[in-house]
Order: sequence, then structure tokens, then C-alpha cells
Amino acid sequence: VTEFLSLDGIMENPAWTAPYWNDETAAFKGAETSAGEALLLGRVTYQAFASAWPNRTDEDPGAHYFNNTLKYVVSTTLNTLEWNNSKLVKGDFVTEINKLKQQDGPDMVVHGSATLAQSLIQHDLVDRIRLLVYPVVLGAGKRLFSDNTQATLKLVEAKPFSTGVVSLVYEPNRK
Repeated sequence: VTEFLSLDGIMENPAWTAPYWNDETAAFKGAETSAGEALLLGRVTYQAFASAWPNRTDEDPGAHYFNNTLKYVVSTTLNTLEWNNSKLVKGDFVTEINKLKQQDGPDMVVHGSATLAQSLIQHDLVDRIRLLVYPVVLGAGKRLFSDNTQATLKLVEAKPFSTGVVSLVYEPNRK
């Protein structure tokens, strides 16, 4: 799971991150888009990405990655997916995600997708959480960790950026 977070844990509509984008941020994000990993997206994020990325050319940073990467979309309401390389995950998503995790190949990455990310965390299906924490307090919005979510994580990497953003990488502390 990779997310942009405010100091108060908000991840919704991350347009507020734009003023902080720089080479450090690009390098952090680039590291998660270079290993041929598949995307795992919830319906809302999928629809937002599918309305934006196909209209961009390969010269636009990220376009080649998002347009050509295999995308698994968890949805109870969608029946078809128009964006290339997209596969629908319906029904018992926990079982389906566990099956996908057992396959050989690179990791799956969740971008955004608040509800999906929360569900994956609650079902202990997340192996790494990559955060960019921004020096802003938003006060309201969707949070990565919903009420009653419990997890014990170990910090595996932390790096402050010149903009005041901090990159944090956590893994579950499984017994």
C-alpha cells in the first residue's frame, strides 16, 4: 500500500500534495513503479485513473506505467472494465487477493483506494506500507486507518525530504 498522508492521517483527494512534489518525491514514487508490479485498485481510484491516464502520452511521467501495467480492480458494482490490462476482482476479495499473492511475480501495489487499503490492512493482507507524510493538517477526510483498525508495524525506512515531507516504510510485525 502506498499513500500520500497529511499529518492528521488524511489521504483523500491528494491535490494538496502538488506544491511539495520534487525530485525526492519522484524518486520515492519511481521506486514503486519500476519492478513490473501489478496495481490493485478499488473502484473509485480505478475510475479516477481510467478517466485520466489513457488520455496521456508516454512523454507524460507515469503514463507508460499506469497505462501498461496489469490492473486488478476490486469492485462489487462494476461489471466491465474498459481501461487496457484491467481485470475485475469480484466476490470474496479476501480469497481472491490471497490467491493473487500466492502467484509468482512481482508485488502488487495499491495506490489510493482508501476503502480497499483499509480492508486489506484489517485482513492482514498488506506486506508493506509506503507513506509520504506531508506537513499539512486537513482536519477532515478519509483516513488510511479507519476507526477500530489495529496493527503493529515495524519501521524499515524513514527519510525526511527538503520540503518537509517524510517518507516512511513500514512492514507488519507478524508473530
